[in-house]
Amino acid sequence: MHIHLPLSPVSALSFLCLPDSYIFHNNAIASTPAPMQLCGMSSIPEIAREIGISEDHLVLYGRDKAKVSLTALHGKKKSGRLILVSALTPTPAGEGKTVTSIGLAQGLRLLGHKAALALRQPSMGPVFGRKGGAAGGGRSTIQPAQEINLHFTGDFHAITAAHNLLAATIDNQLHFRQTRLTPEGVLWKRVLDVNDRALRNIRIATGSPVERTSGFDITAASEIMAVLCLATSQADLRARLERLVVGFTPEGQPVTASEFRITGALCALLRDALLPNLVQSAEGVPAFVHGGPFANIAHGCNSVLATRMALAHADYAVTEAGFAFDLGGEKFIDIKCRQAGLNLDAIVLVATIRALKMHGGTALDAIAAPDADAVERGLENLAQHVAAARSFNRPVTVAVNRFPGDTKDELARVRTFCSATGVAFALSDVFAQGGQGGVALAQAVLAGLPATQPPPLEFTYAANAPVREKLAAIARRFYGADGVILLPKAEQRLALFEKAGFAGLPVCVAKTQNSLSDDPQKTGRPQGFQITVRDFELAGGAGFLVALTGQILRMPALPRTPAAERIDVAQDGSITGITGT
Repeated sequence: MHIHLPLSPVSALSFLCLPDSYIFHNNAIASTPAPMQLCGMSSIPEIAREIGISEDHLVLYGRDKAKVSLTALHGKKKSGRLILVSALTPTPAGEGKTVTSIGLAQGLRLLGHKAALALRQPSMGPVFGRKGGAAGGGRSTIQPAQEINLHFTGDFHAITAAHNLLAATIDNQLHFRQTRLTPEGVLWKRVLDVNDRALRNIRIATGSPVERTSGFDITAASEIMAVLCLATSQADLRARLERLVVGFTPEGQPVTASEFRITGALCALLRDALLPNLVQSAEGVPAFVHGGPFANIAHGCNSVLATRMALAHADYAVTEAGFAFDLGGEKFIDIKCRQAGLNLDAIVLVATIRALKMHGGTALDAIAAPDADAVERGLENLAQHVAAARSFNRPVTVAVNRFPGDTKDELARVRTFCSATGVAFALSDVFAQGGQGGVALAQAVLAGLPATQPPPLEFTYAANAPVREKLAAIARRFYGADGVILLPKAEQRLALFEKAGFAGLPVCVAKTQNSLSDDPQKTGRPQGFQITVRDFELAGGAGFLVALTGQILRMPALPRTPAAERIDVAQDGSITGITGT
């Protein structure tokens, strides 16, 4: 059954034709046409029909977006081939994984292939913080970009509400002394989808002698976000919610969410949020946009259900994982693919000339100036990511996301490096040219694909390996580190989790995105370093342990000049100032 909801004013406005204008390519301004002529877009029922999804499987949110019933997967087997888009270690503004993913899918479509996207939904933390938007850019966007960057279909709000309902119930039962937990044993925090450093540490008073120290994480770091993204059905979602470990008794026994008797209420809040969202790219490529955990503090991948939807209804499913290959790429393989039984056909690593210059020692405020020698030095960072990606025996393509100021000499240095390394190279101009600018990348990826499906992935570590060995394997393979050090607090917390039976879980490393190491100041390809784990957190429902390194925080802060300062609503009701829209 399909349901029609009223078209919101913003949705209606998003289908107006847009004039040519100056637009932002991350931090660079390029005189190119505006992102797209939206008046020519197909409706979502039309997009769904093109990939074999009946309108009966849609819950329509206006004309431009819908949720897809899980019944659309009934009887469907994986048919498409899965392409992962990752990157080198990025600059603070990001190197364009999302725009490259969209442009690649549009390029595949222009070559006559049925392609679909499986992407994360942006968090409003970065939208109002540093990035100002994460729906692609230029002629390679997903639409309606303004709504996707903001409330979209309400999934993040549902996750926030469910997480905080559980937190409120825990404190309520502490107040009435109805739980085995003591205030000191509670691990479950609260969440909010806004960057706010003031909420990192709070005191909770429940109106009784019970008072405790806690704090807020950002919604993208919520374990319920991870649970929703890894769940494969409503039943699996319920089981994972039941397994959430919210704290430990004084005797070291885990206390799960099932003991608080609100699993049904949590499922009610998340019922619609579990359904993947269907939108489209600027050129009409179907895009399943669902879930949004960060890769520096969480597992960094869109939902399993969205990926399966794309694989079941397209020849090629293009997805991306957060930040660089040492973060999102590793977690995509060792957590998502392991848990969901997904295989991987090809890997794309996005690089930019500006990021290579940063890794070659150029200051961020000077990376716009030509410097081919700095690019040459910065290739060491890319080399580490290429080596890690190729170790999985999948074809790897380096895609240079082109900026207007890139010089021929700088681009030639990257091409020469790829030729010498034996890895495929493609110049991507999808921001300015859309799918046409992604055809060369699409051809390079297709040329590297073997005729048959690849063998199953060989993961970085065995599931039953000791946690320290898992961490050491990740550090060597992905970071180029010599080893891992556990501080006393981490040793103590790990011993608690191992005693409770959680040693067999995969490990999700929370690490700075600014360096291969755990020190954000070490750009390039650091040598002779170790990773220091200061603490562990347990995600029993999601099914992994979180290793906290360096100074990484699960509640980000706003920068000195947040992107929120440039966002506004015009007299006609249109939203301005969000990057990529």
